[in-house]
Amino acid sequence: MSDNLRNQKCAPCEGGTKPLERDRIDSLLEQVPGWEASDDGKRIFRRFEFKGFYKTMAFINAMAWVANQEGHHPDFEAGYNFCLVNFSTHAIDGLSENDFICAAKLNALLDE
Repeated sequence: MSDNLRNQKCAPCEGGTKPLERDRIDSLLEQVPGWEASDDGKRIFRRFEFKGFYKTMAFINAMAWVANQEGHHPDFEAGYNFCLVNFSTHAIDGLSENDFICAAKLNALLDE
């Protein structure tokens, strides 16, 4: 896991910026174990699994804190023992480095 992404801060992203190209997406994915890119390259996702509801909710609360600190918020689904997290930069209808920075920070919550 790259400390480089983990130590970066998300930058504001506005429309007009181009989404990342597939080769850059693949390069950044190597730095965030467990994350995958959608076939269209517009989002990255990971399913986190936990032992019970309380641990799932603790992760969701920590994820919310990270997202607010970074100003970059995921879409997610949750159940008793899982949380499926999706990052995409909606302003550009694709992926930016912000998505990978946040993915690295979520991995760090679990010491990965």
